Amino acid sequence: MPGFSSTIYFPGLPDVTADLNAPAIATTLTAALFVLAMGISPVFWASLSDFYEVRRFLFLCSMIIFAAASIGCAFITNIWALVVLRCVQSVGASCGQSVGAGVVAVCSNDCYPVERRGAAFGKYFFGVFFGPLLGPIIGGFLIMSSLTWRATFWFCFAFGLFVFILLFFAFPETYRIGSKFDLELPIKQLAKKSYTSSAETIGQSANGGDESANKKENMESINIFEEKNKEQSFPNSSSSEKKKTMNPIAPFFLLKHPFILFAAVASGIAFGCMFAVETITPDLYEVNYGFNSWKTGLSYLGGGVGNLLGAVVSSQTSDRLLLRARQRRGGQEIVEDRLSVTLWPAFFIFLPFGLLLFGWTIVYRYSVWAPIIGFGAINFGMNLVMTSTSAYLVDALPGQGASVTAAANLVRMVFACVLTIAANPMVAAIGAGWTCVFLASLCVVGALMLLLLKLKGEKMRRRSGHH
Repeated sequence: MPGFSSTIYFPGLPDVTADLNAPAIATTLTAALFVLAMGISPVFWASLSDFYEVRRFLFLCSMIIFAAASIGCAFITNIWALVVLRCVQSVGASCGQSVGAGVVAVCSNDCYPVERRGAAFGKYFFGVFFGPLLGPIIGGFLIMSSLTWRATFWFCFAFGLFVFILLFFAFPETYRIGSKFDLELPIKQLAKKSYTSSAETIGQSANGGDESANKKENMESINIFEEKNKEQSFPNSSSSEKKKTMNPIAPFFLLKHPFILFAAVASGIAFGCMFAVETITPDLYEVNYGFNSWKTGLSYLGGGVGNLLGAVVSSQTSDRLLLRARQRRGGQEIVEDRLSVTLWPAFFIFLPFGLLLFGWTIVYRYSVWAPIIGFGAINFGMNLVMTSTSAYLVDALPGQGASVTAAANLVRMVFACVLTIAANPMVAAIGAGWTCVFLASLCVVGALMLLLLKLKGEKMRRRSGHH
C-alpha cells in the first residue's frame, strides 16, 4: 500500500499544478515528503506494536488515518494542505509496512539458510517495488475520468475502506507474548502427571509411608517442576518483569557502524535515482511526446518489467555467488561475497546505462520506447542493489535483522526525498540529459562505496564487534 499510494497520482502531477495554481516545488513536495514520512513513521508503528503488544488495533487505526487523509486530498483546494495531507496519508499507509517490521528480515534468519536468503529478499522487494510502478498505471486510467487527479484519491479512500473492513472481520490479533499465553499444552500436563507419580513413589519409599511427609515433599517437587517448566517455556519472563520502554530511534544508532552506513547509502542512491526518474517522467512525457495521463501511466510498464526481471535474477545470483565463494574457500563464507552482483552489473552497467538512455533520448526526442527501456534498466539495476545489500545487512548482523532493516529503510527514503525535490529544478535548469548524468555519477559513488565495503568490510565488521 505505501508504494502504491505514493505514485498513483503521478500521471496527474501536471494537472495538480495547473488546477491548484501551485508552484512546481510544492507539487514535488507532495511526493517527496510522502516518501520521507514513509521512512520515519514505520519505526514508530513498530515501536507502538511492541510496547502495547498489539497489531490488529494498529492496523485498523492506520486504515482509518489513510482513508480519512485520502478523502481529504480528494476535496482539497490548496496545494500546501495537500502536502500536509499526503504526509498524513503516508503515516497511515506505512503501518502495514512496519508492524511486523523486518518480518522478512526476521523470517530470513529463522526460516531461510544463508544460501537461500537472497531469494527471500528478491521476492520481498519485487512486492515492495511493484506497488510504485502499478500505481501510475491505474492512476493514469482514473485521471481520464471527469474527476481528473482527484479520482486517484477517491480510489485510495475506497481501497482503504475495503482493507479496513477486511481486517475488521477477517484479521485476528497475532501478537503473542509468552506471559499472556501461558497455557499448558497436553504434553506438559502429561509430563506433570508423570513427574507427580514419580515424586509420590520416591517419597513413599524414602519416608516409609509417612503420608504427611510424602505430601509435603510431593508438593515441593511439583512446584519445582512448574517453575522449571515456566523457565523453559518462557525464558524471557521473570517474576519481576522488567519495565518496558519505547525507544523508536534505537535502530538508527546502528548507522554509526561504517559497514552498515555504506550499504544503506549505496542502496539509498539506487532507490533515490529510481524514484527521482519516476517523479520527473509525467512532465517530460507530456512536453516531449504529448502524452496524456493514460499514456504516461502505461509508460511505467517498462519499469515494472525491469523490476520483475531484477527480482528473478537477483534472487538467484546473490545466493549462487555466495555458494561459489564458499566452495572456493573450502566451506568458509564471507558475507561480502554477496556484493559482487550489486557492484559490477548493477552500479557500473545497468543503472548508469538506464539513466543516460532515459535522459538523453528524451532530450533528442527519440522513439518513446528508448526512455521506457532505459527506465526498465534502472529498475532492474535497482532491484539487484536492494536485494544484495539487504541480504548482506541481515547476514552481517544476525539477530538484528528488523533493526538494521528499519535503519536502512530510513536512509533510502531520505535519499528518495532529497533527489525527488532536486530532480525537477535540475531538469528545468540543465535539462533531463545532464540531470541523468548527475544521477549516474551518484551511482558511481555508490559503486565505489560498495567496492570499499567488499574489500574492507570484514575488517570494518571486526572493528565494530560484529564479526
